[in-house]
Amino acid sequence: MTNTQVTHIQIDNYGPWTVTPEPRREVDLQTLQSRLYADLAQLVGNRDGYIFFSRFDNMIAVTNGLDEADHALIQESVGNRYPVTMSLSVATGTTPVSALGTATEQLQDAGSAQDDGRREVLRGQTIDDEFRTETDVQLAHFDVDDATEKYTDQLNEFDTFIQIEQGYAALMKYMREAHDSLSFFVGGDNVIAVCPSLSADAYHDAIDHVSESVDVELKVGVGQGRTASDAGMDAKHALETCRATGETVTFE
Repeated sequence: MTNTQVTHIQIDNYGPWTVTPEPRREVDLQTLQSRLYADLAQLVGNRDGYIFFSRFDNMIAVTNGLDEADHALIQESVGNRYPVTMSLSVATGTTPVSALGTATEQLQDAGSAQDDGRREVLRGQTIDDEFRTETDVQLAHFDVDDATEKYTDQLNEFDTFIQIEQGYAALMKYMREAHDSLSFFVGGDNVIAVCPSLSADAYHDAIDHVSESVDVELKVGVGQGRTASDAGMDAKHALETCRATGETVTFE
């Protein structure tokens, strides 16, 4: 059984800040968002976690192994370096969806995302080390079959983007509704899904659903671990096995 620790990261009062004292240039906002995400990816990743950008003003991290002090330090680092602050909420669950649901509720109870009085909230409870196991996190690394040959070398870039995004959207929705999983586009033709304990049959079903609904073929490597980093590396190795053997689903 998995025990995923999820952190919901939300920039405080971001909407009003972007138009105060007057609307800020979009290029400056995009630069801030991308730099903040890059810094958080390093801060979380250096502690063996994974972070996904979601909508950029909201981000979702898998933080098994990070305690409250780690979260507070990351929060402080951002507050010292950026003109915005962020609130963090941590929760755990046997499925990533349930953990994120609790984390989000804790943030919402602390005040609105556009509440000027809500600053640098840190809520929730992390997993004590004595209760952690080697199978707490299950990550699935999906990849589009022959994306370069089918799309990149054949279509213009925007049409390629449409094909990849259609596959991602179909997969994201199906994994959320059928398997309580959280799936995130991570660039190129890659999607990482944070999952509960799923069988090979569940992944075959997801791949079949995407193929039938949007005609995009996928393969997936699946890994488990004590942290997101451990599970993610196992998933990468499993995906390489898929590429070498022609299998569509491989567990490491």
